[in-house]
Amino acid sequence: MTPGASPATTFSVALLAEFVRSGVRDVVLSPGSRSQALALAAAEFERVGRIRLHVRIDERGAGFLALGLAVESSRPVLVVTTSGTAVANLHPAVLEAHHSGVPLILLTADRPAELRGIRSNQTTHQPGIFGVATRLAEDVAAPEAGTSDPVRAADAAALVRRARDAATGVQSAGPGPVQLNLAFREPLSSAFTLEEAGTDEGADAASVAPATDPLADVLADVLTDVLTDLASEPPLQIAPGLRTIVIAGHGAGEQAERFARSGGWPLLAEVSSGARFGPNLIVAYRELLQSADFGGQVERAIVFGHPTLSREIPTLIQRDGVETIVVAATGDEWYNPGHRVSRRARSVVADEASVADAATRPAREWLGRWVMTSRHVLVAEAEQDVTPIGERGITKAELAAMRAPVTRAMLADAIWRASWPHDRLVLGASRLIREADKRVLGKKIFVHANRGLAGIDGTISTAVGIALASQAGPEPRSSGTTRLLLGDLAFLHDVGSLLLAPGELRPRMQIVVGNDGGGTIFDGLEVAQSAHPTSIDRVLFTPQQVDLSSLAAAYGWSYSRAATRSDLERELTTPPAGPSILEVPLAR
Repeated sequence: MTPGASPATTFSVALLAEFVRSGVRDVVLSPGSRSQALALAAAEFERVGRIRLHVRIDERGAGFLALGLAVESSRPVLVVTTSGTAVANLHPAVLEAHHSGVPLILLTADRPAELRGIRSNQTTHQPGIFGVATRLAEDVAAPEAGTSDPVRAADAAALVRRARDAATGVQSAGPGPVQLNLAFREPLSSAFTLEEAGTDEGADAASVAPATDPLADVLADVLTDVLTDLASEPPLQIAPGLRTIVIAGHGAGEQAERFARSGGWPLLAEVSSGARFGPNLIVAYRELLQSADFGGQVERAIVFGHPTLSREIPTLIQRDGVETIVVAATGDEWYNPGHRVSRRARSVVADEASVADAATRPAREWLGRWVMTSRHVLVAEAEQDVTPIGERGITKAELAAMRAPVTRAMLADAIWRASWPHDRLVLGASRLIREADKRVLGKKIFVHANRGLAGIDGTISTAVGIALASQAGPEPRSSGTTRLLLGDLAFLHDVGSLLLAPGELRPRMQIVVGNDGGGTIFDGLEVAQSAHPTSIDRVLFTPQQVDLSSLAAAYGWSYSRAATRSDLERELTTPPAGPSILEVPLAR
C-alpha cells in the first residue's frame, strides 16, 4: 500500500487477502458509502483475477445470491454491505442459511464507536443484529492510523480464521452464517492499485492465490474435525426385526439412499432430498402412508434431512407404536414433530444382521409391496392426467392431448424430464414443488429448494447464484442449464433480482413461472371451505394480473409462453442460451 493510505483501505485489502488465502472465491456486494473501502478492494481483487465479484443494488437479493453461490460451490461466500437498513435487508437470507446450514460471511460496514448512540445518520445497533442465526458475530473496532502492516495483517489473519472456522462448522454446531461488523472512520477509502505478483507494490496482496487451491487445505481441516467427532461418537447400529422405512427430507443427501439400500428398507425421499433415486424409492409415499396396510404397519422410521412437503410424515412420527430415529451430522436443532422422536444420532449404519436380513423373504416382501404398490398408484394417476404419445403416428386423442392446456402435473413431469445430471433444478415454495414431490420418478440430478424456512423470498436470486457457480465449475457441470420452477407470487416477490447490470455475469438460466394469478396454495387451507370467498381472495389468494412479458423486456430477459403441452415440450427442450423466462398459464 502507498504511504498515507486510509486505514480503512489498508485493513480492507489485508482482510480480503486473507479470505482469498482461506479459499474464498466469490464476493457479493451492494453499493454504499461506509463500505467503500471493502467494495473498492474487492474490485481490485477481481481485476487481478483473485475473486469473482457480483454487484447487486438490493441487499436482500444479494444475500440470497450469495446463498445460492455457497450452496452450489460448497465454499463460504462473502457479502459486503454498508450500514443501516442495508444490514437488516440481509436477515431473510441469514435465516435461511442458518436453518439450512449454508456458510455465509457477512462483512457489514458500520460507524465507529464514537458515532453510535447519538443519532448519527444511517446508524443503528448492528452488532449481533441477526441474533441466534449466526455462528459467530464480532464487532470489529475501526482500524487506527499508524498501525504497522505486519500487525494489521496478523489481526486480519486471526479474524478470518475465526470467521472461516465458524462458517464451515469447525468451531460451531454446523455450517452457517457469520457476521463481522466492521467499523470504519473517515477517510473511508484511498486510491490504490494491486500489482500482479512479482512486482514491488502490492505483490503480497495480489499473490494471495497460490497455484494449488487453498480450499483443499481448508476442507482437509474440516474433514479431520468431522472424522474426529465421528470417532468419538460411533454410528448408531440399526438392527433388523422391525418393519422399517427410511425418510429422506430436504438436504438428506445420497447417504440416505445408500442406507436404505443396505438394509433393504423402503425409501421415502422428498424431491429436494438429494436421495430421490435407486431401487428402493417410493414415490407415492403419501398414499401409502395413509393406508393401514402400509403406513399402519410401520414400526420404525429413520429420518435423514428435513421433511417439509407432506403432513403424512409428521403424522406417522407422532403415532403410537412408531420408533423414530433422526439422523443429523451437524446442528443443534433436531427434527422432532410432536416431541415424539425416540432417538437422535449423528450417523447410523445397518448392522451386519440387518444387511443379512435384507435378503430374507419377509424383508423382500416388505420392500417389494411398497415398491410395486407405489408404481401401480403412479400408473393409475398418469393414465388420468396425461395421454401418452405413441411411436407410430399421432392419433386424434394424442393430438388433442398435445393441444390441451398445461396442468401442474404436466408441468412438473415435463421439467423433470428435461433436467439432466449436468443441469441444475431449483424449486420455489409453491404448489409446484409439492406436485413434483407427489409424482416425479427417481433420477440422480441436482435439485435445490430453500426449505430451511420454506419462504418464497429470494428464490430468483438463489437460483442465479446456483447458475453462476455451476457455470464456473468443471465440465460437464458447467455446460448445463439451471431451471427455476416457481409460482407467480414467488416470482414477483423477487422480481428485482432479474436486474443484471452491465458487466455482471449472465446466468445460463431458464425461469419457468407457473402463473395461476395468485396464491392458489392457500386454496388448500381448511379455512378456505368456511371463510367468505371475497376475504380469502383479498388477504390470502392475493390475485395479480402483471404482464410478465413486459417485465422480462424491462429487465432484458428473453420471454416465451407455453399454454399447451407441445409448446411446453418445445420450450424446455431448446431453451435460449442466456437468461430467459417461460410463462406457463395454469388454472386456479
